[in-house]
Amino acid sequence: MNKKQGFRLGVYVFKDAEVVDYAAPYGIFSVARRLDPELDVFLVADSLRPVQTQAGLTVHPNYSFNEMPDMDAFLIPGGFGTRQETYNKRLHQYIRSLPETTLLTSVCTGSWIYGNMGLLDGLPATSRKEPDRLEASEMGKVPIDRLAEIAPTCRISRARIVDTGRIITGAGIASGMEMGFHLLRRAGYEENFILEVARVMEYSEAFGVYKNDIEYFNQTCN
Repeated sequence: MNKKQGFRLGVYVFKDAEVVDYAAPYGIFSVARRLDPELDVFLVADSLRPVQTQAGLTVHPNYSFNEMPDMDAFLIPGGFGTRQETYNKRLHQYIRSLPETTLLTSVCTGSWIYGNMGLLDGLPATSRKEPDRLEASEMGKVPIDRLAEIAPTCRISRARIVDTGRIITGAGIASGMEMGFHLLRRAGYEENFILEVARVMEYSEAFGVYKNDIEYFNQTCN
């Protein structure tokens, strides 16, 4: 794969987005920029107002939907806020307005949004497999099982990363790390470059454990 010059990742932030879901891939691109300053990563929100994500961490988006920033990949994190974002018609409209060349990616329950839009029909996808206390109770449901309910024709995968071409979904909260590394891979960077980013982050051992936990799905061959 040829390296994409100036690959740009847009990360969606919304009320009660899970912090690690969006901060992990953002952080990987931040470190990778030390090796290649042409990389870019930024936050996108419905408007330019500050956004309070989970645990009260407030962030300031770089762009609003109306500004339509150029990006090579759009990432939706999970978090408690996805209960509302799954049905956010303005977000759905924004996603549908993105060029076909823009990768649509998610971490954790962010995949619910693509599932509700019908974008995962006939495709494999994943979400978080480990429930919190409420999700494990009779009153709740494990997020990956909820994805199966939201998108009944989606084939549920337990891989850490599922790459179907345009749509790439990540599993649990910390899989945002692997999503960040995988997006560097999709941008055309060689494994040695990605391994160096992992080394600088003191993540080499974990990178070695998870780097092959990826399910690829080629729609043209199925």
